[in-house]
Order: sequence, then C-alpha cells, then structure tokens
Amino acid sequence: MHRQHRWTVRRGQPRAGRDPFERGFAARCLFALVAMLGAASIGAAPLHLPALFEPPTTEHHAGKVVFLELVTPDLAAAEHFYGGLLGWTFRDVQSGSTSYAQASLDGHSVAGIIQRPPPADGHRRPAWLGFIAVGDVDAAEKNALKHGAKTLFAPHTIPDRGREAVIADPQGAVFAILASSTGDSPDELAAPGDWIWSSLITSDPDAAAAFYQALFDYDVYELPADEGTRHLMFASGDDARASANSLPAGAPDAHPHWISYVRVDDAVATAARATGLGGHVLVEPRTDRHGGKIAVLADPQGAVFGLLEWPVGDSKEMSR
Repeated sequence: MHRQHRWTVRRGQPRAGRDPFERGFAARCLFALVAMLGAASIGAAPLHLPALFEPPTTEHHAGKVVFLELVTPDLAAAEHFYGGLLGWTFRDVQSGSTSYAQASLDGHSVAGIIQRPPPADGHRRPAWLGFIAVGDVDAAEKNALKHGAKTLFAPHTIPDRGREAVIADPQGAVFAILASSTGDSPDELAAPGDWIWSSLITSDPDAAAAFYQALFDYDVYELPADEGTRHLMFASGDDARASANSLPAGAPDAHPHWISYVRVDDAVATAARATGLGGHVLVEPRTDRHGGKIAVLADPQGAVFGLLEWPVGDSKEMSR
C-alpha cells in the first residue's frame, strides 16, 4: 500500500527495469562527513573554477543530478585511475591553495576532482558528492531546512560555476544543490563513461521520498522490492532521476548515503580493468532487473561509485 501521508503518487507507471540500483552491497563508506568537510574547505577561500558548460546551454532541469565532484587526497592518482578506466581527460586548475581538475569526456564536462589532505584521524575516506539542479539555491536550502534537513555549507557563489549549497537530508545523506550559471546538461541518455544514475541508500525510504518530493517536486513511484525493504523511484517531467532504497538489513553500521553510477559497455571488463589500475571491486558485476549488469567499485583512495551497463536502445523516459 502506498503511504500517501508521506509522499504522493501522481501519475503513470515507470517502464520495467527503470531503476538500475541493486541492493545488498556491504556498507563501507561514510559519505556524509567526508562530503561535508570537503565542501566546507572549498569555501575557505574564493575559488575560480571552470564553467560546467562551454558554451552555455539553455537547459534547466530541476531535480536532475547534473554534476559530481570527488574530494581526494591524491589528484594525480585520481586522474590516472579515472582516465585509464573511463577515458576521461583533465584540465588542471590551481585556485589559491586548491588543486582542482575538471574531467571531460568527448569534450564535455563530467566531473570535478578536488585535492584535499586526508584527515589526521584517518577514519574518513574520499567520496563523490552529487549536485542536484535547482532554480534558486537559497529558496531550496530554506525549504530543505523546513523539512528537517541540515545545512553543511551555506549557499555561496563560485565565479563561472554558479550558486551552490551542501545539505544533509533528515536521515544524514549528503548532497549538494546547484544553480549553474551556464545551464544544465540536456536530458539525453548518458554515453558510456558518463554518469547515468544515482541511488539514495537510506534508513527510511518513505520519509526520504517525502523530503525529496517536497524539495524537487518529484513524481514518486513504488517498485517491487524484497520483503521488508522499499524501492522507490524519483522522476520529473518524463525522465527518471534517481531512486531511494532501504539500507541493507545485515549492515548495522551502515549510514544513509548517495551512490552514483557510470554507464559502461561491459561491467565485467571495466571492473577487471579497475582492479588492474589499483581499484577494488566491492560488489562483483551482477545482472540487474533491466537486463544489464551493475557493479560497485572503490578507487585506489577509497571513493565508492558504481558501474552500470544499459541496454542499447533503452531510455530513461517514463511511460504513461
């Protein structure tokens, strides 16, 4: 039964296999504090970072994950790993004391990488932070606070990038919101080597759905799930955006977090190549409900991300 007092089902049904996330991987990373510290340190001094899109686009897609940034202690090692694994190329930028690299694929920006020294206690590992598009960062941040979130880094403007803020949702999962000054990426199926999906792994998927629906005006769909778990999809317009899934029951130390997936042609081959480049396979490639394969990896410094095969000819549009 839909818990409509917590979130609202609005229309239609998603196509089968629309959500590529597969539950059951070991919870190995605490994204929240890592992302918070990385983002907060960015704001310690003015930064001048490359624009997300050159030339600018006229696209605006509130609720879409439009960019990801990696906070890592070793920029050169990250470039070697992701360049060798995914074919990314890099533009290095020095802004004050901050070393930054813009990662590109076939001429368009796909990610940013920020170098930060590891914490003295050694307990926190590098992490990817996802940026979700909004039209008004300040209004979205106030709305998030009204619905139980916490601001980890207040709204601020980065020249040539736009206005952004970093937020922890009511369960503690960390994400960023961004009003890009050069527009958003088009709503097209990601090419191999680009980000294709993001999943929220959380202690209360229904409460999370209510929060993100209030923040981004998502349509929320309930999909089949194992007994005792929840499997929800977020969509806006005609496009699936992300999902919310239950934390693994057998992982008592797991923390709510987001994980993002890169599209690949062959998850098995890419996972093997990652191992050869010094990465680690946390979840071996397995067949997903959409017919492809997924895997979960950690880069050599420990940042976690996913791989996803996507059937040729399929799309992320919602059926009516």
